[in-house]
Amino acid sequence: MSTTPIVFASIGAYLSSAGLLGWRLFNRDAEPAHLLRQITLGLGFLGLLLHTLLLYQAIFSQAGLNLAFFNALSLASWTVVASLLISSLSKPIENLGVVILPIAAATVLLDQLYPGVGFMGEEASWILKLHVLLSMLAYSLLTLAAAQAVLLAVQDSYLRRRKPNGFIRALPPLMTMEALLFEMIGIGFVLLTLALLSGFAFLDNMFAQHLVHKTVLSVLAWLVFGGLLVGRRFWGWRGQKAIRWTLGGFLLLILAYFGSKFVLELVLQRGG
Repeated sequence: MSTTPIVFASIGAYLSSAGLLGWRLFNRDAEPAHLLRQITLGLGFLGLLLHTLLLYQAIFSQAGLNLAFFNALSLASWTVVASLLISSLSKPIENLGVVILPIAAATVLLDQLYPGVGFMGEEASWILKLHVLLSMLAYSLLTLAAAQAVLLAVQDSYLRRRKPNGFIRALPPLMTMEALLFEMIGIGFVLLTLALLSGFAFLDNMFAQHLVHKTVLSVLAWLVFGGLLVGRRFWGWRGQKAIRWTLGGFLLLILAYFGSKFVLELVLQRGG
């Protein structure tokens, strides 16, 4: 069965949802706003459903889980989109989709253009599978936090210059945006902690397994996010400092997983 129609349908749904979100942001008085929001989220969920079908065909096989570079990248974007859409049902964070959904559409396309093989066999232990699941969930929430930090930086900059345009006025208040940021970081930090603990359980020889860079960078990211939460709790860190620490931790986390995986699989042609 050809997956091409599903690929283009998923990409189209993601981009249409992102386009409507952008239009809502720059046309705050658009009516009816509630109906438009439902259509926007509906398109996002449609794209996610089609993305699920594609991932199932690409990742699951009798030989095990195929977590090659672009499969893993697509799975990570799927997890981020799922977290975003589900959270948007109860919290005003769907505007992050302006950034997240086009990236997800790109990963869907890349996964189809550059299929790869990188199996996690059936013999893999349950703790390793748990580690992968926790890692994906942690990455998804901390990615959302990074996107939230970017929007917060833009919003803060415009408000400091006292030039709030339609886009800025459509965002939730600055304090609400900041509270959502730290909520995401807090939950993501807990998941990252559990992911690291489960990872250490099967890490016999990080040098032989080509995991030294991934491990060191992941721990550094954990320290950055943990330091930010401590700073917030005891010294009231917020604003630009919180944004810088969030983006710094996110960069370390992305380099930890996808940087090492890119080098191992695509440059050195080894299993990641």
